[in-house]
Amino acid sequence: MPVNQDAEGRSYGPFEPYEVTRVKIREFADAVDAYSGAHRDVAVAQAEGYDDLVAPTTFAVIIAQRAEFHVVTDPDVGVDFSMVVHADERFTHVRPLVAGDLISTTVHIDSIKQRAGIAMVTTRAELVDQDGAPVSTVTSTLAVREAA
Repeated sequence: MPVNQDAEGRSYGPFEPYEVTRVKIREFADAVDAYSGAHRDVAVAQAEGYDDLVAPTTFAVIIAQRAEFHVVTDPDVGVDFSMVVHADERFTHVRPLVAGDLISTTVHIDSIKQRAGIAMVTTRAELVDQDGAPVSTVTSTLAVREAA
């Protein structure tokens, strides 16, 4: 079954806030080999001008993917996740994520393009802080093959 092109333009969320914690920042920094002391030591982060530990720039993907889950599991969109390959990811940051942030996300299906049995599904996740101020935008494209 092909991806439903009528789903283009839909939005999901905002969802329950994601709490950015020191533990999560340290674990992510370890996973991506980000060695800055500002990801691990509060004193170093504060000396660099942050209120608390600062997350690596790609940390936003964790929060965005939680919201994107609602797109890929919506049966009306028709994404067969077993047929998905991640094609592209882009980040636009307004400010860094720091420990203590509570981030809400709304995800939008910006486009669905069908070509030769593959649907290119582009989503845009808008991350805002507890005051509703923009933090990051994560734009992601999934290549979804049609089942044979």
